[in-house]
Amino acid sequence: MKLKQIEDDVLHLSEEERAELAQKLLLSLDSPSEGEIAEDWLVEAQHRARELDEGIVQPVPADEVRRKARALLR
Repeated sequence: MKLKQIEDDVLHLSEEERAELAQKLLLSLDSPSEGEIAEDWLVEAQHRARELDEGIVQPVPADEVRRKARALLR
């Protein structure tokens, strides 16, 4: 099927169907690979570790984070 035919067919879809298709197409272009995600997390972890080591931020105990999160969800 040629691109022009696909375009013509898509333009006859409902607004909701076109929006759903557009979202799927955009996600197919913007989705990072598993390797990219892992690399991004590694860079973020290194950044946070550096901030802790340099005293820029203070660690917060996990129990305190959970308590605050639960309080916000109530």
